[in-house]
Amino acid sequence: MGARRTRRRVIVIALATVALAAGAAIVWFQPQKLFIDERVDEALPTAPAGASGPTATGADGTAPTRPATAEPATLAEGRFQSLGHTTSGRAAVLEVTGGRRFLRLDDLHTSNGPDLFVYLSTTAADGPRDGFDDDFVSVGRLKANQGNQNYELDAGVRLDRYRSVVIWCRRFTYAFGAAPLA
Repeated sequence: MGARRTRRRVIVIALATVALAAGAAIVWFQPQKLFIDERVDEALPTAPAGASGPTATGADGTAPTRPATAEPATLAEGRFQSLGHTTSGRAAVLEVTGGRRFLRLDDLHTSNGPDLFVYLSTTAADGPRDGFDDDFVSVGRLKANQGNQNYELDAGVRLDRYRSVVIWCRRFTYAFGAAPLA
């Protein structure tokens, strides 16, 4: 009876260990994200109310009624190219009235994954994949793997330093896709 009980205990411990290891792998790798798309559709960024800029006038041409809606100016842009995962869409740095700058991802399509971020990198989009996180600035966690999204850039970010926008998996130090900034 003792050997049978010991064998059963070993089997239970082994199964528990396998279950814990499988659970840890699922938490770490998050493979379910490969099958779940997240979508966001943010409007183009605009200047805040009261920002200096042109104003619309009334029908008589004299009384200002509301600020004119001006399209943001495009400072740099590029199309995504696939690296570790199929990635498409456009990245653009936009400036709105008042000087605020945004990184805009238009029509982004990439794989979902754990711990995804958006980086501005000094490495060119066609450069070595392991170089994107050597000299970069993170503009934030990727909001969704599909759609249109905006990331406000800090005033101190010098755009002339950065050559690409990268969708980066921080957990696995892996580039999903990159777009040149030109």
